[in-house]
Amino acid sequence: MASRMSRVRVAIAATALLLTCSCGGSPKVAAARKDFSIGWSIYAGWMPWPYAQKARIVKKWADRYGIRLNFVQVNDYVESVNQFNAGKLDGVTVTNMDALTIPAAGGKDTSAIILGDYSDGNDGIVLKNASTLADIKGRTVYLVELSVSHYLLARGLSTVGLKLSDVKTVNTSDADIVGAFANPAATAAVTWNPQLNELRRTPGAKPVFDSHQLPAEILDLLAVDTATLKANPNLGKALAGIWYETIGLMQRKDAAGAAARAAMAKMAGSTPQAFDAQLATTHLYATPKAAVAAVTAPALAGTMTKVRDFSFSKGLFGAGAKSADAVGIALPGGGTLGDPANVKLRFDPSFMEQAAAGKL
Repeated sequence: MASRMSRVRVAIAATALLLTCSCGGSPKVAAARKDFSIGWSIYAGWMPWPYAQKARIVKKWADRYGIRLNFVQVNDYVESVNQFNAGKLDGVTVTNMDALTIPAAGGKDTSAIILGDYSDGNDGIVLKNASTLADIKGRTVYLVELSVSHYLLARGLSTVGLKLSDVKTVNTSDADIVGAFANPAATAAVTWNPQLNELRRTPGAKPVFDSHQLPAEILDLLAVDTATLKANPNLGKALAGIWYETIGLMQRKDAAGAAARAAMAKMAGSTPQAFDAQLATTHLYATPKAAVAAVTAPALAGTMTKVRDFSFSKGLFGAGAKSADAVGIALPGGGTLGDPANVKLRFDPSFMEQAAAGKL
């Protein structure tokens, strides 16, 4: 991610209300076609996708459904989501918060079809010369503003009776945050792995809060354009088949599993040991059954309520949004958070359900 994240978000939010109001509550009509592009960026929980392409697992499932699939690396995470939002990509790897605040809030009808994992310690708060999170009060905190780091900070502060107004934040890109925290004057930072592990090794640093304390709140998804998916359901089937075959392989405890993880580590610019350490703080939904159970659980509504309330409070739904209900979120089972006439983010478990039933 880049330090321009907040500026990108604000620019999108400024036009969000006009876009969402003009698009209505039903997905646009799209054409049936054969070629599709999916964007990805480097993160431990998303590396199965490029590995699957290299290992020809993508080709196997694409051929089965008579389509052609290309997984495109975008070095800047937010840029990958922006490209999806602009229609240059048919799908993208994205967090639940960013799926809501960029494409959905920008008027793009978006479907989350695969719940891959949740951050289980991959995001965290680190302080110097401190013993607990409460010691953060009055400090300047370095983080990527308006990202999941900002959300984590807000949630963490609430656990010790503090508010965002009790600290000052400085927008800092993930590329710069390790260097910034190395400055003796910097005493508080929030980031994600692999940078988080670097911050933890800074002399005098102490981890005081991480996403392990917020289970299943920072979700990592594969999202696709809803209209494209509706016109091309084989896209969803192929993507589910690719994901679960690859996840099954990387979970193996034999040489084949180790080789797959080592290949993913290399593609991420990491070592097998460092990559395995990141996986240890990533709660992978290793089977479609587990993913379906998580996405259809009542807890998802509570999670998305927290996420949308934070997003609205930071202006990420646009200046014209009157409440957190401005953007509708469709949940499995027919429930809706927010405006049912303006649903722009849909959690669609149907392809994971087909995988769980062995019907792909």
